Amino acid sequence: MQTDSSSVFITGATGFIGQRLVSCLLEQGHAVRAMVRPEKKSSSQIPLACEQIPVGLTDVDKLTGIVAESKAVIYCAGSVRGRNLTDFSVANIQGIQALIDASERASNAPPLLLVSSLAASQPQLSDYARSKNAGEQLLLGKPLLPWTIIRPPAVYGPGDQDMLRVLKMVRRGLLLHAGPRDQHVSLLHVDDLASAVVAWLLASQCCRHKTYAIDDGTPGGYTWDAIGEAVSKKKLRALKLPRLSMDIVATANVLFSKLLGYAPMFSPGKVRELIQPEWLCDNSSFTDATGWKPQLDLKQGAERLFKPD
Repeated sequence: MQTDSSSVFITGATGFIGQRLVSCLLEQGHAVRAMVRPEKKSSSQIPLACEQIPVGLTDVDKLTGIVAESKAVIYCAGSVRGRNLTDFSVANIQGIQALIDASERASNAPPLLLVSSLAASQPQLSDYARSKNAGEQLLLGKPLLPWTIIRPPAVYGPGDQDMLRVLKMVRRGLLLHAGPRDQHVSLLHVDDLASAVVAWLLASQCCRHKTYAIDDGTPGGYTWDAIGEAVSKKKLRALKLPRLSMDIVATANVLFSKLLGYAPMFSPGKVRELIQPEWLCDNSSFTDATGWKPQLDLKQGAERLFKPD
């Protein structure tokens, strides 16, 4: 495939969000180049129409040439599992620093979009949230680079596993929640997140040096009862998970992960994230800058997600 400066370069293209984003960009007629691990050379998870570039996430020398040849760069790589800050550091901090270094070396740095997380707004809660915030801070200290940050909330849709487990339980009539029942959380379908990135691509200059937290447009987010009504037609049974029990399980999970050598998702930090009274976004600034509006609320998204049932 011929590479030219009309291509969009994306990291994290094999992840849940990254895969949908690549497909959406291709559908909209954009040429796309995706980072793949050097040892893999190529990935079957990436469409044939997308050029695959084997390069390390922190290989500044090679990234410099790639960035210089791109019309835009989208950083979608990220780690969501780990025992400590070090486990999250490579993807959530070091990779961003490498891309910043590459952009500063390029003679004319293209627009850079960091797909971060709403968790970055509460860095004191967990090592994950702290790492996402640290990655954002690297960009905030670079006023000469044309960057934008998007902080999505919990994202669901085809290809997701984490939110799917929760929604499947709700669909069966069980509201199993860690936080308060009247907890308010924003949600976003992966297709709407992908369309938001496409909208940014067309209006990146208007979004320069801005941080946006975007969701599906539901005012005040969703309480657990609202989630139940949107996802299930069954009579709902609510069950609140005791904080002490979650802390014990989370601590044990981290200890076992050290012995068995896996990266844990459920940790004491994750418990603190789950029990927060609210995780909310506001689309107004991003919509004003790009014209983007979400198309799927949770009821519509769930109907699409469970359509084969």
